[in-house]
Amino acid sequence: VQLQAFGGGLVQAGGSLRLSCAGSGRTFSSSTMGWFRQGPGNEREFVAAIRSDGSTSHADSVRGRFTISRDNTKNTVFLQMRSLKPEDTAFYYCAAKNAGWYYSLARIREYDYWGQGTEVTVSS
Repeated sequence: VQLQAFGGGLVQAGGSLRLSCAGSGRTFSSSTMGWFRQGPGNEREFVAAIRSDGSTSHADSVRGRFTISRDNTKNTVFLQMRSLKPEDTAFYYCAAKNAGWYYSLARIREYDYWGQGTEVTVSS
């Protein structure tokens, strides 16, 4: 599985961006997809995940502002980001987890494949 994230950029605080992550491979629809981010000087952290059945999880820091979704017909997962804050500035990474048991979708080690990051900068 190969993943490619895009859609990052520079935006003012309060603005919106939509990130996309295109995946290859026949197993996309059965995969759980996640978004993580890594800001300057910070560890990579969980942002959101969407399971194969469409159910979602969002980190407390983004709940109500960010929404993860997927389009299996296009092998693509999205992250709609609204009401952006300067602290949302980070590289955003998409990841894919093969079908099967997991302990927590917020854990980096759960994911089998990672895309390259796309940079989001929120100015104050």
